[in-house]
Amino acid sequence: MTEIEKHPLKYLSENMGVALGLVLIWRGLWYGLDAIDMWVFGGTHMFTAIFGVLLGVLILYLPHRDLSALERL
Repeated sequence: MTEIEKHPLKYLSENMGVALGLVLIWRGLWYGLDAIDMWVFGGTHMFTAIFGVLLGVLILYLPHRDLSALERL
């Protein structure tokens, strides 16, 4: 059965399940990183924020060796 042949409610529920799962993963990561901030840096988010921005730019750069993905922002 292809995606088009699925019942609309089943298709919607599967996609909502995927979206909810992704949100919960990111929520867990966010709280985990906040705990590391509290433990290592005493609650100062500046160091991990700068590191996060640099790591994000690096992740966007590495696959194609350019930053064209940032042009959409």
